[in-house]
Amino acid sequence: MIDYPDELNIIFDKLHKNNIRAIIVGGYVRDTLMGIDSKDIDVELYGVTSISQLEDILREFGDVNSVGKSFGVCMLKLKSLSIDFTLPRVDSKVASGHRGFDVTIKSGMDFKTAALRRDFTMNALGYDVQKKELLDPYSGLKDLKEKILKEVDATTFKEDPLRILRAVQFCARFDLEMSSALFSLCQNMLEQDLLSELSQERIFAEYTKLLQSSKPSIGFKLLKELNILEVKDFNATMLSLDYFTNMKTEDSKTNIVVMLTLLTHRLSNKETLKFISQFSAEKKTFTRVLSLKKNYALLSHAIENNIKDLTLYKLAQKIKISELLLVYSAINLSKEATNKLEQRAKKLNILTAPLQPLIQGRDIIKLGIKASSKFSKILDEGYEAQMRALFSSKEEAILWLKNYLKIS
Repeated sequence: MIDYPDELNIIFDKLHKNNIRAIIVGGYVRDTLMGIDSKDIDVELYGVTSISQLEDILREFGDVNSVGKSFGVCMLKLKSLSIDFTLPRVDSKVASGHRGFDVTIKSGMDFKTAALRRDFTMNALGYDVQKKELLDPYSGLKDLKEKILKEVDATTFKEDPLRILRAVQFCARFDLEMSSALFSLCQNMLEQDLLSELSQERIFAEYTKLLQSSKPSIGFKLLKELNILEVKDFNATMLSLDYFTNMKTEDSKTNIVVMLTLLTHRLSNKETLKFISQFSAEKKTFTRVLSLKKNYALLSHAIENNIKDLTLYKLAQKIKISELLLVYSAINLSKEATNKLEQRAKKLNILTAPLQPLIQGRDIIKLGIKASSKFSKILDEGYEAQMRALFSSKEEAILWLKNYLKIS
């Protein structure tokens, strides 16, 4: 029995009245069997005469988006749920690249034949909502229980080289072992240089999922064994990577940047840029990683020595101390080493941002000084004085400013 939101039943009942068989497919079935919550539901429909008929049926339930019409896909937003209604189809490889497929919709196809285009057996599971029956034409449930990742069909698998990286990230996300047949299949595809057909965006999307997994080292071990990606000081780096998964922030982009920093910690800047280019072409990602690497030594010195507040203030101007602390903890496999400095940064209010200046341009103007190029120097001097604890309140800041400007 696969549990799904009750509000879907009214839709399934209407589909049934129109002689349409609804089968929940793919990731939702897999995740439910594994006890993982999911709000993205794919429903494959059998017996639909046309996409237009499906649109008419679904329209009363919410916003229908048929952006994937040529692929036989209708998307429905229902409260917090995102539901893709799809028609059974056959994908035929006609050209290289992920767009090089000829799609033929066949509403009269049986589920086993339709599931043949799926990548892995665990993703070829289905659930008939009317019969309350699990459909498992390729023994996906058995493979899931045995924690083995297997392809559905070697011929259809090879048609999409992205599946190599999907296999890697699935193993990491769900702690699975790749079958020997699947591993050999991936090796064969790599020997044919099929990954070169993929865009960097698609590759990065899979690497991102790998980095967000519960144990990324599993995936990177596979990448290493498949000769896709080489990581320096592999064992130590993998320990740091897995350690960080227990400290992840709520900001997924920050997590990615920290993990890329861990992966490139022992590389030169040139090597780092080359490595990261395999993951992302975003200049901002390069910049953030290089900044963390550059300031790591300063943080290490701050942790290991009783440095002045001024040094911490200046460090906070260069980088988010909170992110540097995450990198340090993961590399040293210890959160305790950073606790003292973290508390100091919190007390100084510079853990996630630099010290906020108490003196601003409008304060200078209020004292009767006209705006000029000298403002920048005055503000810099005031900020330096604040970091040196010459004043700590707005009132004290104005007094300092008057003295600095020689105003009585």
